[in-house]
Amino acid sequence: MTEFLLHIEQSGFCQWVRESDSLFAYSGILLMHTIGMGFVVGISACMDLRILGFAPAIKLAGIERFSPVLWAGFWVNTITGVILVAIHATSKLVNPDFYIKMVFIALAIIALQMLKTRVFRDPLIDKIPPSPKAKMLAVLSLIFWIGAITSGRLLAYVGPGSAGS
Repeated sequence: MTEFLLHIEQSGFCQWVRESDSLFAYSGILLMHTIGMGFVVGISACMDLRILGFAPAIKLAGIERFSPVLWAGFWVNTITGVILVAIHATSKLVNPDFYIKMVFIALAIIALQMLKTRVFRDPLIDKIPPSPKAKMLAVLSLIFWIGAITSGRLLAYVGPGSAGS
C-alpha cells in the first residue's frame, strides 16, 4: 500500500502542485479549498443557527434556497481535498487526524440530510417553531463542522508527517 501511495505522491501532477510557484498549484488549490469550506460551513451554520432561533425574521424556506451553493462548495472541497491529500499521501493517510476529519465530515453531512428531511421538507416550515429534535440536530451539525475544521487544521501540525513532528 505504501508503494501505491508513494507512486501517487510522486506523480507529475502531485510534484507540480507541491513544487510550482504557479497560483494554480498548491496556493490556488488551498485557496479554493478554503473558499469551498467557507460556503459549506457558512451556509450550514446559518441554517443551524436559524433553526436554533437566531434571526427569526428570516424564513427557513428562504435559507434552503442556498443549498445548491452549499453543495457546489462541498464538491469544490472534495476535489481540492483529494488533491491536498494526494500530494502528501504517504504521511496524511497514516495520520489519525485525517480519519477523524473524515468522520466529522460524514456526520455533518448526515446531520444536514436529516435536517433537510425533518425541517426543510416539513410543510409547516416557518409556521411552527422547529422541534427539539431539529434543534438538537442543528447543534450536532455545528459541533461536527467545528470538529472537521479543527481536525483538518491539526492535520498539518499533529501526527506522522506533520510540520510539528
